[in-house]
Amino acid sequence: MAKRRIGIHLSTSGGVFRAAERAHEIGANTFQIFSSSPRMWRAQRLDASHCEQMRRLRKEYDCAPLVIHTSYLVNLCSQTELFREKSIVAFRGEVERALALGAEYLVLHPGSWKGLTREEGLRRAAESIARAVDGVRFDDCDFRVLIENTAGAEFSLGGSFEQVAELIEKLRPVVPVGACLDTCHCHVAGYDLVSGEGYEETVERVRDSTGLETVRVWHMNDAKAVRGSRLDRHQHIGDGTMGLEPFRRLLNDARFAHCAFIAETPVDEPEDDRRNVETMLALVARPVRSTRTAY
Repeated sequence: MAKRRIGIHLSTSGGVFRAAERAHEIGANTFQIFSSSPRMWRAQRLDASHCEQMRRLRKEYDCAPLVIHTSYLVNLCSQTELFREKSIVAFRGEVERALALGAEYLVLHPGSWKGLTREEGLRRAAESIARAVDGVRFDDCDFRVLIENTAGAEFSLGGSFEQVAELIEKLRPVVPVGACLDTCHCHVAGYDLVSGEGYEETVERVRDSTGLETVRVWHMNDAKAVRGSRLDRHQHIGDGTMGLEPFRRLLNDARFAHCAFIAETPVDEPEDDRRNVETMLALVARPVRSTRTAY
């Protein structure tokens, strides 16, 4: 079995490169961060030496990919022009910081189209992203913007795999693009990852919409809410309404061997990040050693 890339969203307190050290300390070989405060428009400047240390540590620890999550404030399909313009500027900054850090992926929530039609929201999101990346060169880097599926709340773009696929197709001419799927979002949006039959049906839906190779990251989150509730409340892996089996299936599914599996679980106790990473590591099937004697 190919080596699974397993990690978690980590703090950058003390310098962005510290996240690589924290990942290594808890046994993760991939991780996700915010490149600036997710709740402030004014972005923090990245220290060039910190970016270099991040690249060095990731190479030393064989820690890849690096995933950056876009600020929660960004809404690229907002009907309010001022908010949309601020979102475009903010997203441009997210892309520039991701490239400076050598990140492979930048995860984006498509946004809310409240006050518009879904089609207008989709068009606005695609146009906004195209404007944000205008002039950015992606030739010499392994980088993708990943469109994340949402929990299916009203007016939220990306509540179905088909919507994610639609936006991806609109973006292919302007930016390297892929998909990030969140297990909690899938579950509360109504997809069945829990039963064996439902899991296979859900994977087929992914295959028929985005395509399996387009999915580069799975956000590995159990859910506090029930399936179909549309309530985005993350829980520790195995402690929510999904249980361990969906995570075991995903981690051992050869169709997703190319993906990174990154938890965004709560931190209720100091060792929770380590515990969730270790839970995922324990779910990966180990090869069975043969007891036969070789002649």
